Amino acid sequence: MSIEIAREYLKGYGMDNRIREFDVSSATVELAAKAVGTDPARICKTLSFKLRDGSGVLVQVAGDARVDNRKYREYFGEKARMLSPEEVPQYTNHEIGGVCAFGVTRDDVKIYCDMSLQRFDTVFPACGSSNSCAEFTPDELFEVSKSLEWIDVSKLPED
Repeated sequence: MSIEIAREYLKGYGMDNRIREFDVSSATVELAAKAVGTDPARICKTLSFKLRDGSGVLVQVAGDARVDNRKYREYFGEKARMLSPEEVPQYTNHEIGGVCAFGVTRDDVKIYCDMSLQRFDTVFPACGSSNSCAEFTPDELFEVSKSLEWIDVSKLPED
């Protein structure tokens, strides 16, 4: 189970006790916000992309943010191409609905945090299952997810 992958990974940081499991689904931003009892914008979505060379990119963004194709292309030098549902677990070790940056073992998958997360004191990424999350400050998330850089590839609803 991929929640166990995330739990074991977070244990290495002494943060496995932050994982919360719910009796209801948290597979979408709206469902996660309802389960946690927070604003949907504070849910951290982990979006998964594939580059031309076959490597992967995970971008952790705020729940209300969307990828801005122009910004993505400027940063990565190519058009944004999401991983297919079949590719997601191959690249992330997690199924759709529980994708997170905790326990990614492929060397060709690079992880980033989007600036949209920095608006909040804490955010809630999934933890490998469709009924889990954990709470981190944006800086903690950056560190624990082994993000390479803070990037700006999103747009917010007011943009």
